[in-house]
Amino acid sequence: MADLSVQPGAAEAASAGATDSREPLLAVRDLVKEFPVRGGGLLRRTVGRVHAVSGISFDLFEGETLGLVGESGCGKTTTGRCILRLVEPTAGQVRFRGDDVLAMDRRRLRQVRRDLQIVFQDPYASLNPRMLVSSIVAEPLVIHGMSRSAAKARAGELLELVRLRPEHANRYPHEFSTGQRQRIGVARALALEPDILILDEPVSALDVSIRAGVLNLLEQLRDELRLSYLFISHDLSVVRHICDRVAVMYMGKIVEIGSRADVYERPAHPYTQALLSAVPLPDPRAERNRRRIVLTGELPSPVDPPSGCRFRTRCWKAQDVCAEEEPALITRAQGPSGPLSGDQGHPSACHFAETIDVVP
Repeated sequence: MADLSVQPGAAEAASAGATDSREPLLAVRDLVKEFPVRGGGLLRRTVGRVHAVSGISFDLFEGETLGLVGESGCGKTTTGRCILRLVEPTAGQVRFRGDDVLAMDRRRLRQVRRDLQIVFQDPYASLNPRMLVSSIVAEPLVIHGMSRSAAKARAGELLELVRLRPEHANRYPHEFSTGQRQRIGVARALALEPDILILDEPVSALDVSIRAGVLNLLEQLRDELRLSYLFISHDLSVVRHICDRVAVMYMGKIVEIGSRADVYERPAHPYTQALLSAVPLPDPRAERNRRRIVLTGELPSPVDPPSGCRFRTRCWKAQDVCAEEEPALITRAQGPSGPLSGDQGHPSACHFAETIDVVP
């Protein structure tokens, strides 16, 4: 029978794997976002709701990179947009330096957005093709009160910061490669000297060689400018390279969270184990001998998610309790020698969590 003992609060799971004893820079608690589904006809009544984000909690500390990973459609991007209030959350709390972002009026929110910036997935669609690069990078500075001449001078410095040349300022976005356009997007996000960058699939549109250069740049900027990153991606190899902690999402919920070593070397949730087993290995012998986990069944609809554990319809461990009770995100995994303690394990949302080696 599953261990259904007393469960800790969301804050304990949210900070799992963190070594920082200070207050988090960003604290997300019970974040919910639902989108209405409209029916046909004249009145366009609401006939259902898409459960995009369903009560997730996590912390982000100063100087840290937290990875948010999962399949397409699991709610990663919506989470990032809710934090910035680019889309309004349905419920929950987002605290930046102790202040509730969701309770702020427009004036206060505009001030806070200086410290919270985003880099979008598509580096071309996020840049105005009719504006010079100098104007694109300077635009946030002008909006926040800097003179145009001073803003354009600062734009040249920002372009150099992301390893572009000052003369690039007088070109249009279409004159650059995809990797260079993403560097322009990073320069624009850094214009207001933010504390946190939300990186929404920042290298998914780039070739492998270009991707490495942008990732190295992001690491250098994080260290030089003392930035914190919320790194949203479906690429587990990229997340392992750049992130300090990792939160795994499935259908709007975090199913596992912990340090990079916890999640990659001691995965406890079946979904995390399946994701890791699909990551290619550079060693042909290890690739042949590794444990493969192939998920069966279709991905459920977010309009009508399964009862209990949302992963149970594709899980090889599912039992009756999985349909009856939603597993809490707590540390309760079994290791090779028995139950793991809180010091040894990390939170996962599975009644039958068990750490395994997915890579020989």
